[in-house]
Amino acid sequence: MAGKFDLKRAKDGQFFFTLVAGNGEIVGKSEMYKAKASANNGIESVKKNSAEAGRFKEPFEGKSGKWYFSLKARNGEIILSSQGYSSEDGAKGGIGAVQRAADGAPTNDIS
Repeated sequence: MAGKFDLKRAKDGQFFFTLVAGNGEIVGKSEMYKAKASANNGIESVKKNSAEAGRFKEPFEGKSGKWYFSLKARNGEIILSSQGYSSEDGAKGGIGAVQRAADGAPTNDIS
């Protein structure tokens, strides 16, 4: 089931987006962008790159003990970072959730 991208504006005026799965859970967050157009380009990059499994960094355990993954663009830059998962298998499932949610997801501009 497709999700949606929520495009938001931070208190400092920069823009970022979250990817929300069909069940309402946030499955990823972008970096901060100075321009709204750049954030929209980031959304399009997530849609394009999430279809390729090789674009995801393998799940890794953070200092908190939670598991994370990230999605990289062709240039190697991280374009989406995951939420924390309680297990490596959970993080691997999160990669699938990003792939399903990003495919055809509309952008909800709440900036």
